[in-house]
Amino acid sequence: MKDSIEKRIELAAPIERVWRALTDHEAFGEWFRVKLDGPFVVGQVTTGEITYPGHEGIKWTSVTERMEAPRLFAFRWPHTEDPNADIADSPSTRVEFHLKPTTRGTHLTITESGFGSLPEERREEAACNNEKGWEIQAQNIKAFVEP
Repeated sequence: MKDSIEKRIELAAPIERVWRALTDHEAFGEWFRVKLDGPFVVGQVTTGEITYPGHEGIKWTSVTERMEAPRLFAFRWPHTEDPNADIADSPSTRVEFHLKPTTRGTHLTITESGFGSLPEERREEAACNNEKGWEIQAQNIKAFVEP
């Protein structure tokens, strides 16, 4: 099994627009379909609730690890059955968004890594589900940022 997922997508939008879509919690919520309680702040927990059809009401928790405008945004999110678990003590994966300007807009690489650190009985399912999820989310951000 792979330890990471990687999606690459070309976006016909300036890097500043893509950066805002990723790092502004309200914009992120629109395309990702999550209602976040507050902004992404390095070193802090962001909470909210998933609004994606079929997953409504699932708790969102992440810890923002890096924000290097406009090139890198990274957070860690837990993979646990307990919605009240402390994220610091929970198995988690790291999501990174790498942006690079191109002549036509922005090249976005989405990487989620750390599946090998998840409990063995949950690794394959989490990786498979998130592989499909990032395919959908890559198209969602494309629709959100492109004119």
